[in-house]
Amino acid sequence: MQSYLQYRRIGQAVRKQYADHPAWGQNVHRESGDISGDTSENDEAVWDKTPGSRPLELPPGVQRKHITDSSGAPSLIFLVGWEQDQDPMNPRNYSMLTRITATLIVSALAFAVGAASSIESAVIPQNAAAFNVSEVVASLATGIYLLGFAAGSLVSGPLSEILGRNAVYIGSLTLFMIFIMASGLAPNIGAQLAFRFLAGVFGCPPLTCSGGTIADLWNPLEKTLTFPLYAITSFGGPIFGPVIASYMGQGTLSWRWTNWIMLIMSGLTMGLILLLQPETYGPLLLKWKANHLRQVTGDPRYRSQMDMQKIALAERILSACQRQFSLTIHEPIILLISLYMTVIYIVLFTFFDGYPFIFQDVYGLSQGLTNIVWVAMYVGIAAAGLCVPVVYVWTKREFEAASNASVSPSGGNADNQPQEEHERNTKSPHPTRPENRLWFAMMGAPFIPIGLFWMGWTDYASISIWSPIIASGVFGFGIITVFISSYMYVIDSYNIYAASALGFMTVSRYCAAGGMTVVGIPFYRNLGVQYTLTILACISALMTPVPYVFWYWGRVIRGWSKFAVDYS
Repeated sequence: MQSYLQYRRIGQAVRKQYADHPAWGQNVHRESGDISGDTSENDEAVWDKTPGSRPLELPPGVQRKHITDSSGAPSLIFLVGWEQDQDPMNPRNYSMLTRITATLIVSALAFAVGAASSIESAVIPQNAAAFNVSEVVASLATGIYLLGFAAGSLVSGPLSEILGRNAVYIGSLTLFMIFIMASGLAPNIGAQLAFRFLAGVFGCPPLTCSGGTIADLWNPLEKTLTFPLYAITSFGGPIFGPVIASYMGQGTLSWRWTNWIMLIMSGLTMGLILLLQPETYGPLLLKWKANHLRQVTGDPRYRSQMDMQKIALAERILSACQRQFSLTIHEPIILLISLYMTVIYIVLFTFFDGYPFIFQDVYGLSQGLTNIVWVAMYVGIAAAGLCVPVVYVWTKREFEAASNASVSPSGGNADNQPQEEHERNTKSPHPTRPENRLWFAMMGAPFIPIGLFWMGWTDYASISIWSPIIASGVFGFGIITVFISSYMYVIDSYNIYAASALGFMTVSRYCAAGGMTVVGIPFYRNLGVQYTLTILACISALMTPVPYVFWYWGRVIRGWSKFAVDYS
């Protein structure tokens, strides 16, 4: 709905501008060698005396561009771009209310599909009894959903760059709701697992594309505030999944209500997207504008960057998948951060199997209360929000220092641009080194092994239950800080290649987490809580130095890369 209204508003704006500037549609004809009419040097340089015609005047933001068409013949197009730094059509120039609303909506969407990943873990005993299978087999309902996430993330990113963010959100969420409903109606464990896998495939776009939506709406400095908002909100999905289903299957509500709750939540989110969510993918908005310019002027040469991309969808998806892996195996930054995130997700999702061993077996909590204990971990996650203002101040200083360094003492800049022109070209915050995004992780990374050791070695009936509960909050604080820094650091380090890097991170961590969810029950049962958490804590401790290594040597490591950016 909002996308359609946007398309119409862009058309209305173009028609209004055209009415004020009819010269856009009035062409001057020119033959080869004919230099009659307007013969300014700039025009001659652009046209190079090419036969054809040109408008008397081009709209603001439109540039002449020479290309070679499919037959090999040279031709001229009018490339449509943003009119100015404050172009109201640019998503970064939407009103503050619109941008905050859009950010909260994609956060709510990520919360919903994230909750669906873990909600089945709250009713494993009831699920196993209903289908007459072991609890290990029933835990596949969580693991197979995560594997669906991994599979879907290979496709969803490229799709959002072809169809736009909203089309992917709406289309995938519709199919997600269908398969969640099918999972709730499944007559046997095989059908349930198949539908859960497909629900995961179509539930992943909010997690793989929402980072792009955040980048569409906010400049690099603003993201220091808004990306943590998205991360903290969306991370609540898998944490609150068991809480939502705390007493399902134990009273009047059947265990199948886990699916109906997710269906209701997804339906409400779908309504918000249809009614309030604007399209934020800039290239698609420019494509719409180019289409309207072609209609009002009758000139087919108005094109956007997307119009010039003739790559087939299947070829583009295959290329994106290949790039994810070919790029990654040569990049130590991506490899180490992917490994770190994989370890975190393994620990987090094995907790869905492990909490009954940690709290029910030791302290005698009921199944419902054990699920409610997850709230403590989210308290730790939310506490990371207290760090955001501090990190924002530090980041703002870095951006200001980078901007000042780009201006020479004579009032110009390193490229000898006039000061006025330089200020116009650097109206957005000047890029600064990506390592500044690691502050969150450096503050929180040590709390991951600390929380795991604390929880594991105080999980005794003789010690207050509040000890492992508080430890879970400490662990939650650590994982969210590493998550925030990992995403922002990779985005800033790889710029145009960030989508491929983030795609590999998504595939690797959800594949590993999906597999470990299945082995979680035997793991805790055979090794015991203490040794299981000690092993996980030791692995986490080995990864703790990663953000500090990149903080000190990140620039050198980026220098080894063919793909990472260098802001020096």
